Amino acid sequence: MATPSPTLLVESTGRVPNRPMTNCLGDYYRLPSEWSDCLSPEPVGGKQGFFQFGPDVICYGRCKTGNVSSTIDADLHDALNDVSLAGRNAHLPFDPADLVENLRRERYENDLLPRWEQLIGRKMPQKFYYFMRDLLPFPLRRTLQRAYFSGWENIRFPAWPVDFTVDTLHEELLKLAMKARGVQRVPFIWFWPNSAPSCLIMTHDVEDSGGRDLTNELMDLDEAYGFRASFQVIPEKRYEVTETYVHEIRNRGFEFNVHDLNHDGHLYHERQEFLRRAKLINEYARRFGSHGFRAGSMYRNADWYEAFEFSYDMSVPNVAHLEPKRGGCCTVMPFFIGSVLELPLTTTQDYSLLHILNDYSIDLWKTQLALIRQRNGLMSFITHADYLADAREQSVYRSLLAYLREMVAREGIWAPLPGEVDTWWRARNEMKLVSCKSGWTVEGPESERARVAYAVLTAGQLVYEL
Repeated sequence: MATPSPTLLVESTGRVPNRPMTNCLGDYYRLPSEWSDCLSPEPVGGKQGFFQFGPDVICYGRCKTGNVSSTIDADLHDALNDVSLAGRNAHLPFDPADLVENLRRERYENDLLPRWEQLIGRKMPQKFYYFMRDLLPFPLRRTLQRAYFSGWENIRFPAWPVDFTVDTLHEELLKLAMKARGVQRVPFIWFWPNSAPSCLIMTHDVEDSGGRDLTNELMDLDEAYGFRASFQVIPEKRYEVTETYVHEIRNRGFEFNVHDLNHDGHLYHERQEFLRRAKLINEYARRFGSHGFRAGSMYRNADWYEAFEFSYDMSVPNVAHLEPKRGGCCTVMPFFIGSVLELPLTTTQDYSLLHILNDYSIDLWKTQLALIRQRNGLMSFITHADYLADAREQSVYRSLLAYLREMVAREGIWAPLPGEVDTWWRARNEMKLVSCKSGWTVEGPESERARVAYAVLTAGQLVYEL
């Protein structure tokens, strides 16, 4: 069956951080081995900056042709005009793997900081806010947060409300490779198990004792609509985490994950302190038997993830206009940061929707869901027991669950726990497409759940077929 529109998926190598990838396009799609050398990047030196690759892709990195820009608002050089097709390969004036890593790891982010943050930095205002946070009444905290986020709607990059830059880049590269080899149809391993068109995961962060005490009520609510979720729980200082609490969550088929260390906003402030905290986080993960992690307030530094021992992380937004740390990984697919699998947040948090945007409808979520489904991506949610205690907020969440239940049933969407996505994506990363008499077959772990799909070039566009 044909999907409504093309989708680009994420490269899933699991390589060591900062190590160059030699076959990002093949890894991204899980293409046949003979496509491993379909791209020929030129060696590139010089400074990093912004440039374009066609009208819809903003890149950040080095480019051999044309000038790169230190600002996103400049008239950017279009490197697509510098690509040549020869010898069955697409010859590129940049290293695509480098561009993909720069976007996923948000290495462009400092060049997009507001002028005041460039001058004084982020740490001092952040430290002051968290020092005063518990002393400020909630309405005043919300006012300060809205002031911080003022102008968010004018940020050009990443694109709101969902950014597909990494996905579209891979699509454009595959189209060029297919044109270079004169083919209209290429097999690849479908993104999700059992032909599911896309994936949905639900997660709940527990920030205070009130949220902890409402965990069972939130599980009741999820179960009533046919969902299971992961709970991210803060192990130190905020509230007591008992063995009984852990077992209650797991015994009902939900996941228990670690949420930061103490949620004070300082996890990534300084390298040595981070390493001390990461060691404690790893100890808590072993103690609780947890495989997943999310940092407090979605703070992150992908280049430090090698210190973590958990299997997957959920701290990187797709587009972070309404997060304390701006940026975004620009993809709606899981991807590896070293050995850690990242499950990006692809929808707006409940707190941002309700208390920053003051929007008590699910219209924004519906818009984001529609866009992600068009690209066969991961739809991931964060909601908080702490913010769903009142009737008005809970009514919004019930409306969301009802909408999701109908959508999942109608479209056959895969709705697993985050840990199940981690297991699948790691298995897919080990699978191989093998030619056989009947066409193609998939070999490797969990291959019985895998499906062969085709990228079909039609009138200059890619369409995926199962």
